[in-house]
Amino acid sequence: MLFAHTHFLADSQLTRQQLIYLITLAKEMKANPQDYQQSLAGKSVVMLFEKPSLRTHISFDIGIQKMGGHAIYVGQQNGRLGVRERVTDVAKNLSCWSDAIVARVFKQNTLEELAMFAGIPVINALSDLYHPCQILADFLTLSENFGDLSSIKLTYAGVANNISNSLMFMASVVGIDFTLFCPKGYGPDSLLFDQALDLAKQSNASLTIINDTKLIGEQNVLYTDTWISMGDNSSINDLEPKLYPYQLNHDLVKKTGATAIMHCQPAHLGQEITRELFDSNYCLARQQAINRMWVQNAVLFALFNNK
Repeated sequence: MLFAHTHFLADSQLTRQQLIYLITLAKEMKANPQDYQQSLAGKSVVMLFEKPSLRTHISFDIGIQKMGGHAIYVGQQNGRLGVRERVTDVAKNLSCWSDAIVARVFKQNTLEELAMFAGIPVINALSDLYHPCQILADFLTLSENFGDLSSIKLTYAGVANNISNSLMFMASVVGIDFTLFCPKGYGPDSLLFDQALDLAKQSNASLTIINDTKLIGEQNVLYTDTWISMGDNSSINDLEPKLYPYQLNHDLVKKTGATAIMHCQPAHLGQEITRELFDSNYCLARQQAINRMWVQNAVLFALFNNK
């Protein structure tokens, strides 16, 4: 079996073949949605969200409906998982009624515990460490715009976070040359970076961390995300002076020769990216958002069909 996974929790857990399969399947589903209208018929999927959401919530909800399934949203009204009741008990109860869990949580270990005890597929819709559905959509977007993924040079600029972690891992597995352009003290966790570096060696990809814009070189794509992640209480006033050199703007596009820029949204215009660049033809943010639904549908299809 090509996919052969019970859950979708982290980019690093999949092989290149499996990631390419999901991207290819998403393209097929996007081109021929009518062929998959009953793929989730009779299935109920719980969307268990500890954090607010726009794109993730709506894209999963409508995507599940388009495949003939039933989505049930459980938001922040129940509080954080593990506080009101044990994650173990939440998982066991949800598995009594539903067929899968889509979880958007504060901590990766919450997802791991859900997966351990639920007995049904669990999908990571965002955690503190990874955002694999977003990055899978981004790689579908890259494939649509550039064709051969292995020929792309991709740079993430800003503060390392769950987005850059997932980019780092997926790029390393697929074989994309990836650069983290981060200020000192705001780079990735060293253990995660070393793990990704091992994967990059296996795929013959380049994985680099730089702090100086003079070292960035030619790039095809520039990617950024908010400087302060959801739930982080850091002061933007303290961070801005350190981070403005890592802002995406037309000067950086010109310097690198990039032909596309990416942002997972929501964008804080004037901080990590200028309004002019975000609203320009360089920006693929809308296409990234469109593709969220299709890759998530592909993940659901693959998990339920165990392919």
